[in-house]
Amino acid sequence: MEVLKAWLLSSWVVWGTLGSTVHLHKANDQGGRCIYSFSVPSGTEASCADPGEAMTAIQGLQQASNAQRLELESARARLSLLENLVNQLQGSHAARSPSLSMVGLLQWEVESLKREQAKRDTQVSRLESTIGNLLQDKSALEEDKKWLEEEKNELAKRLEDSLQEVAQLRASQHPQAGEAPSRDTRQGSPEVSTWVTENVDYQELKSELMEIPAPHLFQASPSPSRPSAEAEVSGCGSLLWVGEPVTLRRAETIAGKYGVWMRDPQPVPPYTQETTWRVDTVGTDVRQVFEYDNTDQFTKGYPSKVHVLPRSMESTGAVVYQGSLYFQRRKSRVLVKYDLNAEVITVQKELPNAGYHGQFPYSWGGYTDIDLAVDEMGLWVIYSTENAKGAIVLSKLDPETLEIEQTWGTNIRKQSVANSFMICGSLYTISSYSSPEATVNFTYHTRTGTSAPLNIRFENRYRYSSMVDYNPTERKLLAWDNFNMVAYDIKLSKM
Repeated sequence: MEVLKAWLLSSWVVWGTLGSTVHLHKANDQGGRCIYSFSVPSGTEASCADPGEAMTAIQGLQQASNAQRLELESARARLSLLENLVNQLQGSHAARSPSLSMVGLLQWEVESLKREQAKRDTQVSRLESTIGNLLQDKSALEEDKKWLEEEKNELAKRLEDSLQEVAQLRASQHPQAGEAPSRDTRQGSPEVSTWVTENVDYQELKSELMEIPAPHLFQASPSPSRPSAEAEVSGCGSLLWVGEPVTLRRAETIAGKYGVWMRDPQPVPPYTQETTWRVDTVGTDVRQVFEYDNTDQFTKGYPSKVHVLPRSMESTGAVVYQGSLYFQRRKSRVLVKYDLNAEVITVQKELPNAGYHGQFPYSWGGYTDIDLAVDEMGLWVIYSTENAKGAIVLSKLDPETLEIEQTWGTNIRKQSVANSFMICGSLYTISSYSSPEATVNFTYHTRTGTSAPLNIRFENRYRYSSMVDYNPTERKLLAWDNFNMVAYDIKLSKM
């Protein structure tokens, strides 16, 4: 039935296409079945060909079919080849993709290594800088060690000389009537021999052994030049009393164990009587001078300015006077005047024959051979010479030119005292730099050219006074005691 429907549909299509030239026939076949057939006239042939011609046509069609089959096989072969090429290309691309990914990863790793190398270079640079700083510090420490070793050896030599001198004095001299025995007579030789130079109190022991009454050593030698103007200065007199120390501030670093702090008794603008200067003197190249506008800044430790001196200074003997800093140039007997406002050196002058750099220091050491001082009379310098055989020489200086105006030779041995200062034209010395019960033990009056023993209490509260100076305007003693900057009130007699 389905076949019939398909045939009828095909007949209807052919009928619709060819029109009325199609003829439909219906007849029974030999088996009695009903057969439908139709005939269509040829559009190109007028009559039917014989069977031979039909075979020729069939063979032609077969040949054409074979040719088409060969072309199809050839196309298939080419298609297969193209498929293989495509597969190879796809495989090559797939192989290249991981390679490209690996190259990118390696490039990223190289960049990362470059960044790490840059960081390491920076760290190496910082490390080299730190090493350089440490080497500089090491060099400075080695210089300090060398300086301390030299000072230690020098002090040991002095101690030996002093012991010999004490023995000679004991053998050759006796205390005068009414004179108190010196401290060296109370110090037995067996006790002295137990001390060594490394002991903390070594220099103090040396000071005690050397504090022999000066008249036993040298005769007074006043200069025959014009008399002192001590009596002409209003309010001047002799020292009667020293009060207890008042601590103003403490140094922050080891460089401040020794030092000097100053105020100008005759300030010039822009400075005032409250302007304060400070120098930490531990080190081989001391150049920094801290300036404070007033006492409050000084006590709080806020400097308004830091001067860097063109030349290195030595010891704790510097002073400020009439707007200038006066100091001793390192490893020389040259005195320097430095204008604090202009920040320039204005005068340099050698102090003739003065001992320096450890020849004639105070008993505590510190290269304090040359000590500048200021009082009501002006600018002074305290030192010694070979000709004076270690006794204190006192000279009045012109503050403008640093020329010596007048000189006095005292009978006080410089290495037998811990420090000294000037008041009203008179020199005063301190017995010890570390004893809490030290005294102002000698005075020398330039007016008369004579010396006299004293017994005025002076307290070393922190047990290492490396600087003591007098300020005539404030009428105070300023001192540096083992990192601490202290001040003492004083009383003077009336002239």
